Amino acid sequence: MKKVIAQIYLWILMILLYAPLVFIAIFSFTESKVLGSWSGFSTQLYENLFTGRMQESASLISAVENTLLIALVSAAVSMALGTVAAIGIFNLTGRKRRALSFLNNIPMINPDVITGVSLFLLFVFLHFSQGYLSVILSHISFGTPYVVLSVLPKLQQMNPNIYEAALDLGATPGQALRKVLVPLLRPGMISGFILAFTMSLDDFAVTFFTRGTIGLETLSTFIYADARKGGLTPELRPLMTLIFLIILVLLLFINLRQAKMQKANE
Repeated sequence: MKKVIAQIYLWILMILLYAPLVFIAIFSFTESKVLGSWSGFSTQLYENLFTGRMQESASLISAVENTLLIALVSAAVSMALGTVAAIGIFNLTGRKRRALSFLNNIPMINPDVITGVSLFLLFVFLHFSQGYLSVILSHISFGTPYVVLSVLPKLQQMNPNIYEAALDLGATPGQALRKVLVPLLRPGMISGFILAFTMSLDDFAVTFFTRGTIGLETLSTFIYADARKGGLTPELRPLMTLIFLIILVLLLFINLRQAKMQKANE
């Protein structure tokens, strides 16, 4: 009986999680502007999304391009800074390591609204022009701690004598970092990059407060502004469907690759 109840609970949970996504995917194949109203099968929304025929579609594509550009740049810089910071924290001992680890966790726990307002006030105080650069710097500030958190476990699993052995064999600190540490830390760096990239894609509050008045739109701010007009652009439905399918394919690829690697190691 317990197994049956557990199975029913899991299925209900999965339905609640994925039913909205399936609902959006189904209604992405109709031209109706009202979600939930079926006006016949059509791929017109997908055509509008990729061709930019409608003004809203062109603005949406521009918001997606801005979002991807900001996310890629901020995640790449966060990966580099976070890796170096993780190595520095790992080489500390005692209270210093615990203190810096504690400080690294604060930005991840801190509410986005507080982070966004704080960065906004900082840029105003420094008379820093707000736009692409301010948004990217803001995303780097909250993305770097996630990279540190991903790289530190890899450092703890690594043999600490490998780096010293490379130096003893004549490698410079830079060569030892590039050729010894980075290959060993690469899985943690990639995980941190994905986390920082995802957090940047998903962010609204920090972007909203730091984008300035130049009309910079990301996907989250576009949806917010669109919803305030009284409805959502229909082309958002095919876009959400495509994003979900891309993420699903990537997850399947990663899981299958990991399964093959585990079998090969066995």
